[in-house]
Amino acid sequence: MYKAFCIANQKGGVGKTTTTVNLAAGLAQLKQRVLVVDLDPQGNATMGSGVDKRAMPLSVYDVLLETASIAETRQRSALGGYDVVGANRELAGAEIELVGLPRRHERLRDAMLAVQADYDVVLIDCPPSLSLLTLNGLCSAHGVLVPMQCEYFALEGLSDLVNTIKQVHANLNRDLQVIGLLRVMFDPRITLQQQVSEQLKAHFGDKLFNSVIPRNVRLAEAPSYGQAGVVFDPSSKGALAYVEFAHELLARITLTPAAPAAPTAPTAPTAQARARKK
Repeated sequence: MYKAFCIANQKGGVGKTTTTVNLAAGLAQLKQRVLVVDLDPQGNATMGSGVDKRAMPLSVYDVLLETASIAETRQRSALGGYDVVGANRELAGAEIELVGLPRRHERLRDAMLAVQADYDVVLIDCPPSLSLLTLNGLCSAHGVLVPMQCEYFALEGLSDLVNTIKQVHANLNRDLQVIGLLRVMFDPRITLQQQVSEQLKAHFGDKLFNSVIPRNVRLAEAPSYGQAGVVFDPSSKGALAYVEFAHELLARITLTPAAPAAPTAPTAPTAQARARKK
């Protein structure tokens, strides 16, 4: 039985896709059978896995409309060592088409059940919005991995995401829980990032992963070559951090029992609080 995780954050540009493809490649190196499901119409996780989104005969769009199965749709990331159910611009139209269809938020979950014996881990890359696509991901997952930058506005976005996860947990998917928060694009030289990191530690405790992904140019370069950073430059600081994260995630999902509701997010610090810190 696989474990499925949404990589989600309602704030854009926080490293969701980078985390998805690098975690997938890292887990594949640890002999895990991994499937990546790209739910973002931009198709960045697809291209970053070395799959040409413009040449795919079938995509996750066909899976959601139930005109193709995951087994028919998936392609192999040859260098990454994992399978991909890719996305392209067609997926943007699925939002409108799904609205009037029955079981509109359960279609990905139903499709994944047919291949549950083929994988150990499924990673679902969600778009930066609460939409029917994101809802399909959340209803299909056992947990949510939240990549976030240690910046002021990230705390506000985190609060919105935690509330969304609570609602999905209460109404649609009782298995859903926050597995953990991953600090990404971290620069220890920036005082604000250190302060936000400490606030996250104090509030979330064990829900904050020990692994920290540094800001790293090799991770940013890798997608232009259709590779994860873990494959593109295995010795880079970013790649090593993602492999460490893969180890930590495996340990956590092995040891963590099913938990009920998601934790409450901290509020962003007020101007007065920031002034006191200065």
